[in-house]
Amino acid sequence: MIFKKILQVSTLFLLTFTALHAAEVVDLPEDMKKKNLEIVQLFVDQMSKDLPKKIDNYTEFVNIKGDDLTIVYTFEISTGSKSDQTVIKEDHNRMEEAVTIGVCRSSKRFFDAQINISYIYTSAKSKAELFRFDITPSKCLKVNN
Repeated sequence: MIFKKILQVSTLFLLTFTALHAAEVVDLPEDMKKKNLEIVQLFVDQMSKDLPKKIDNYTEFVNIKGDDLTIVYTFEISTGSKSDQTVIKEDHNRMEEAVTIGVCRSSKRFFDAQINISYIYTSAKSKAELFRFDITPSKCLKVNN
């Protein structure tokens, strides 16, 4: 399962991060940033091995990449007969809330290392971007309050 792999890589990340630095960092020293970039790449390499991966009847996990200190997940959504504009209008708020809450709960280790997470959802039909949710520690603080 995809979440099992995330947990395994997150554990590896935590062990590496803990060994390198015991306190939360505000501005990363260059050597710490380099290590975190390596961790992002290791995580991306591990997660991308099983792609594409069907998540449910409507969603497929199609890509993951590192963009500096951000992990970018890309999913395709089968929207059926709905237009892209209808999906954006009707589903944006619900999707953003669900994704943000889920990521904030599962990715604290990444956030502690100043690694951010973005989720991009595209239309399987048109390939157009429907949603992009950029999740940062400050966004999680707002959700958790």
